[in-house]
Amino acid sequence: MEIFLTLAEELHFGRTAESLGVSQSRVSQCLARLERRIGARLFDRTSRRVALTVIGEQFRADLSPAWRGVEQAVARAVAAGRGITGELRIGFSGAFTGHLLHRISEEFGRRYPGVDVHVRQVQISDPFGPLRAGDVELQVTEPPVAEADLRLGPVLVSQPRVLLMSAAHPFARRESVSLEDLAEATLLTVAGEVPTYWLDHHFPRQTPSGRPIPHGQAITHWEDALSLVLAGKGVTPVAAAGARYYSRPGLLFKPFTDAPVIDYAFVWPTGRETARLRAFVQTAMDHIHGAGGTARAVEALWAGGGAGA
Repeated sequence: MEIFLTLAEELHFGRTAESLGVSQSRVSQCLARLERRIGARLFDRTSRRVALTVIGEQFRADLSPAWRGVEQAVARAVAAGRGITGELRIGFSGAFTGHLLHRISEEFGRRYPGVDVHVRQVQISDPFGPLRAGDVELQVTEPPVAEADLRLGPVLVSQPRVLLMSAAHPFARRESVSLEDLAEATLLTVAGEVPTYWLDHHFPRQTPSGRPIPHGQAITHWEDALSLVLAGKGVTPVAAAGARYYSRPGLLFKPFTDAPVIDYAFVWPTGRETARLRAFVQTAMDHIHGAGGTARAVEALWAGGGAGA
């Protein structure tokens, strides 16, 4: 049945064999036995073309829901045998990482239907609090993470760093900006339970040449940054993907010519790694590989058109 359904999808004996890891002759033999059992041809095939017959179309329509049920039952049994069941709570810091996590969760749900995944945003003013409190078990956040009780996992997303500014800002007419230019701007920063080393990395106090960078108001929620930038109270570095999710009249996103990329990586409490957590991270990295890597992961979300959450 699996061979029939795969061939019905691929309409190509070679690709079907490759997909299932069997020989092409095995595909032909199984199809011949199935057609003898049914007493009718399921495919019209020539040297140039493979197509479902009317009976084949009906058989696929009748069989597909039942076969999905079988696959889900097997997946649930396998997951239960591996201890991959229960609830998994995941945090994120940016809208595009949340969008990506929801997409990965759909794939994870097909692999491990016994796990109920909940995805929620973590406020920038307390980036590690929910992990430590147990409100989330896994999080995607911006390194650096140098906490003894937290383990930094693989990078999920890499994005160019851009500078968010008002359309009325003196930099607005420039094609790009440099890190040295920050000495001539007011940089918004973050307040709350945020490590100093993290702030110094993302909101530096001096340029590479040592010039001081003026700091403005410290925010506790990302939405505060958008309103302050619109009001001309300062600028802030963000990931380039933010232009798709936070764009609005009066805001500009100018690329840096010399700033490092912003990574978003998995992090979880040391010593609290579960089978379902490992399974989600593996599913995520498989998804990223299929999307073309960490630098293309977010753009791949838009390939079909539409943003999502």
